[in-house]
Amino acid sequence: MEPVVVAYALYLLISIPLTVLVARTLSKHGRTFLTQVFEDSPGLANAVNQLLVVGFYLISLGFVTLFLTSHADVHGAREVFELLSVKVGVVALVLGVMHLFNVLVFNGIRRRHLTPKAAPAPVLAGRPVPYPGAPGPQVPPFPAP
Repeated sequence: MEPVVVAYALYLLISIPLTVLVARTLSKHGRTFLTQVFEDSPGLANAVNQLLVVGFYLISLGFVTLFLTSHADVHGAREVFELLSVKVGVVALVLGVMHLFNVLVFNGIRRRHLTPKAAPAPVLAGRPVPYPGAPGPQVPPFPAP
């Protein structure tokens, strides 16, 4: 068997389980996080978690397969290990960036969900009451006598 084929096989045997491990970790802890954020709707929390995990799998495994090929000359064990170190290292970095992106998405969802809603503008006698310093014409709250 050619050394480059051995390198490809080892790359897949390392990269795919690494991707699955990161995805399971994201799923487990993401579910806990989203259940807390969407405590009034656990079904929505599970759905959002599953969608994020599926997206993570598609992007990560797509990258792993696209990054499989190499044009390096691989003639012995040393070249196999050098090729593997580069390929697995890049996959680990990409998975780390994907993980960071997912954490930022979770944080954005949490922040958006926990931010208090703005109170509607006060209305007096059918007309909005302008706030002091608000742009636009200042309309008195009551008609002038």
